[in-house]
Parts: sequence; C-alpha cells; structure tokens
Amino acid sequence: MAADLDWLVAVDGGTVLGALGRRDTPDGVEIDRLVVDPAHARRGTGRALVAAVLADAAGRRVTVSTGRDNTPARRLYAQAGFQETGEREVLPGLWVVDAERRA
Repeated sequence: MAADLDWLVAVDGGTVLGALGRRDTPDGVEIDRLVVDPAHARRGTGRALVAAVLADAAGRRVTVSTGRDNTPARRLYAQAGFQETGEREVLPGLWVVDAERRA
C-alpha cells in the first residue's frame, strides 16, 4: 500500500489468482509488480493482467523491470511485445532487466 500503486486483480470465484501493481508516469505507464498464485501459474493470468495494462495505456509507453534470471517473466513480456533495453545490478548480485513497449 505504501508504494502508491493502482492494482489490477484477477479473481475467479472469490479466489485471487494474481495481481499487478502499476503507476502512471509523465512518460507513460510503469508495471511495478506482477504476482500470480503459484497454484495458478502458467494458465494465462499474468498474460491477461499485462494485456489489460497495455489496453489501458492507449498507446503510451509501458515499462517494466524483472529479475534477469526470471525466464518465465522475461518470456511473458517478450511475447507481449516488450523490448529489453538493458540490465542493472540493483543490489550486489541482484540483477534486473529493464524493458519497454512503445505504441
């Protein structure tokens, strides 16, 4: 809650399947967090949440960062049209990849 994000939540029959935290920026939209319940992973929940953000972005630039070693997340973003723009070490030994999708 302290991160000041807008949340999209995927729910099925009262069960939370996943959630995505996003924020509008002067440059577009930033995806800040994407989490999917492991019991419901690999069933399209993350893909649907990302697609909802892209639809709402209405052609604005959308950015995201994810763990360099998080192959499933990198694949999800690549399939959604994101291009990796670089990587950085945020803490010693912890690397993230930055990506963006333009209109």
